[in-house]
Amino acid sequence: MMQDILDLERYPLDKPGSPEWNTLVARCKADLVNDGMFNLEGLVKPAALAKAVAEIQPVMDTLSFVHKRSHNIYFSKEIPELAADHPALVKVDTINHTVCADQISQSTIMWIYEWSPFIMFLAATMDKDALFPMRDALARVNVMAYRDGETLNWHFDRSEFTTTLLLQAPEQGGDFVYRTDLRTEDNPNYDGVAKLLRGQDPDVQTLEVSAGTLNVFRGKNTAHKVSTVGGSKERLIAVFSYFDRPGVVFTKEDQMGFYGRSA
Repeated sequence: MMQDILDLERYPLDKPGSPEWNTLVARCKADLVNDGMFNLEGLVKPAALAKAVAEIQPVMDTLSFVHKRSHNIYFSKEIPELAADHPALVKVDTINHTVCADQISQSTIMWIYEWSPFIMFLAATMDKDALFPMRDALARVNVMAYRDGETLNWHFDRSEFTTTLLLQAPEQGGDFVYRTDLRTEDNPNYDGVAKLLRGQDPDVQTLEVSAGTLNVFRGKNTAHKVSTVGGSKERLIAVFSYFDRPGVVFTKEDQMGFYGRSA
C-alpha cells in the first residue's frame, strides 16, 4: 500500500482536488517560480527507504554500468556558433554507477514512479495537462551511485524538469550545487557559462538534501552539478523521467552512451 511507502499525511498526493492537495500544489508551484525547484522532505518513509536501498544495492554492486566521461556543460560534441577552444566548452569529468529500470522492475522505486496520483501531482506542479512515464525500458528510471571521489559535473538538463528522489546521502559531499537561470531561451550567455566554469560566479548556490526527499528541478537553463562525494557510504539517487507526450524513448546512441547497452 502506498501509504506504507509515502508520508501521505504530510503530503496528500492521494487526494487530488482536495483543499490540502491544492495548497501543496500551490506551494510547489510558487517554489518553482521563486527558487527554480521544490522539495518534499521526508516524502518516503524511513522503513520504505531502507527497503528501497536493500532492493537496489545488490544490483548496484553487481550489474551497474560505470558511466565515466569527459564532457562539456552541454553534453554535446560541439556548439556550431562557438570555436572549439571557447572557454564555455571546457571539458569536465563525470563518473557514477547506473542501474536502469529494467534491472529493478519490481522495486519500491518503480512502484512510486508508476503510481498515477504521483504522476498527476507532478503534472499539476509543472502546469502540465498530463505527464506520461517514459517508454524507454532503460531510461524511464535510473538509480545513480556516487562513491568516494566521484561526482556529477556541471551540465544543463535536456528536459524542462528533472525529478529525483534521494535514497541515501553520503558521509561527505554529494550536495546539489546550482546556478539558477544561467541562460535563457533567447540568450545562451556563453560568457556567463565560461565564468561559472572558472569558479567565478557569485550566484552559485548549494543545497544539502536529506534521504527520502523528492526534488523537482527546472534544470534546462539552470546549470548544476553534485559536489564530490567522500567516505565509504555512497550517494544513491533515483531519477524519474516523465514527458508531456507519450512514447518517448532515447536513441540507441544515447542508450549506449549512458548505459553501455541498448534496449
